[in-house]
Amino acid sequence: MAKNLRIKSARAAKDMTQKDLADAVGAVRQTINAIELGEYNPSIRLCISICKALDKTLDELFWEGGMNSEEVTS
Repeated sequence: MAKNLRIKSARAAKDMTQKDLADAVGAVRQTINAIELGEYNPSIRLCISICKALDKTLDELFWEGGMNSEEVTS
């Protein structure tokens, strides 16, 4: 699993610590740290909670490679 720098960046943009985000989504700081490091794959429920707390969409934070038109190959 790759690091999730998008969550870290979105969290920093909202001036939130890992603990702040964890408290907002009902998790522990270690879980947020593990997600950011790519060591933990969160449940869809936790993903949605993180998105709501950071005012982002699932695609913006969790979609591998993003949805750029150049990357769509169908």
